[in-house]
Amino acid sequence: MPKGPILVVDDEPVNLATIDGAFRGKHKLVFALNGSDALVAAFKHRPALILLDVQMPGLDGYAVCRRLKADPRTVSIPVMFITSRRDVTDEAEGFSAGGVDYITKPFSIEILSARVQTHLSLVRATELERSYHDAIHMLGHAGHFNDNDTGVHIWRMAKYARELAQAIGLPEDVCALIELAAPMHDTGKIGISHAILKKPGKLDAEEWVEMKTHSRIGYEILSASKAPVFTLAAEIALYHHERWDGSGYPTGLSGENIPISARVVAVADVFDALTMTRPYKSPWPMDRVLETIRAGEGSHFDPALIDAFESTLPALLTIKSDWESREKDMLPS
Repeated sequence: MPKGPILVVDDEPVNLATIDGAFRGKHKLVFALNGSDALVAAFKHRPALILLDVQMPGLDGYAVCRRLKADPRTVSIPVMFITSRRDVTDEAEGFSAGGVDYITKPFSIEILSARVQTHLSLVRATELERSYHDAIHMLGHAGHFNDNDTGVHIWRMAKYARELAQAIGLPEDVCALIELAAPMHDTGKIGISHAILKKPGKLDAEEWVEMKTHSRIGYEILSASKAPVFTLAAEIALYHHERWDGSGYPTGLSGENIPISARVVAVADVFDALTMTRPYKSPWPMDRVLETIRAGEGSHFDPALIDAFESTLPALLTIKSDWESREKDMLPS
């Protein structure tokens, strides 16, 4: 259940008592008798949900809702209007003010309870999604903690991956999931020594053996979760260095035996790596980058993805330009 109480705002004590009786023992409640007190209570208690009357002395419910939605501290709190105003224009104004529901008096306790539960479930789903995004950011950055870039690489590469996934006709929900999972592809680098990751030159044979373990390390970390985004991220982490001709690592898979998610990320990752600064290289000129990726068709990369790369190149270059601008803003002046 979401943290925070339900804030109930109404200038009629009998209405407050009715709602109190309906939810007592099920949810923690706090009460306010007018709009001004409602704002104070919202900032103080950070409720999970607000049940808000419209007709009150001073600030009416619409004005209260607009103020809540204009403040970053309370903008995400769902507001359900409970009012005797039944006109369609009143209901429209409620939604325009930022409300998520509009219930007219007299109301059914059963219906009110059901709608409250629905909106609290949506709050919980939103909080869970936010937690996933936070975890993705942390794991993505963890994998590049010892890199000398600003961390933009993983987010830019994820955008490339989504474009490529869309270009080969994957369902939109799968494309979105690939974008979320892709930033965690190098999570396993957290287990690779600082000296190897920072080395300003090619790795020797022994160092290369250690570097290649990052794919399995990432898989072991990410596969601890059964959530779809982390399951996909584990798959990508393990297989994104496999090659179409079977010469990659860690398992030597080839062709369509390599999961499509890893094939997509492989192209996106190489394109980004070639166009960015690394400890051992400067960004390559674009003509050399394109020549290298095209030369990898059928050996390193899935031929269908090279076709997709060619068709989406203008979009990829726009993404590159946009993220380069963001990266400049992140650098110390």
